[in-house]
Amino acid sequence: MIWVRAKEIRDMDDVELKSKLQSLKEEMFNLYFQLSTGQIDNPLRIKEVRKSIARCKTIMHERQLAAQRG
Repeated sequence: MIWVRAKEIRDMDDVELKSKLQSLKEEMFNLYFQLSTGQIDNPLRIKEVRKSIARCKTIMHERQLAAQRG
């Protein structure tokens, strides 16, 4: 999966969303490690993963605000 659409994220439940976020963070770590060692195949992948992480965090925050409102 190259990047995650917001609709796909909204369809996930909280547990799936947290596990997806964790896997994206692990992938980001690996990409930065590859970048620092000069072994990265596609440097644009870092941008895609960073945006997917932001999408996940945004939707988690939206859900948190909705829960607070009632």
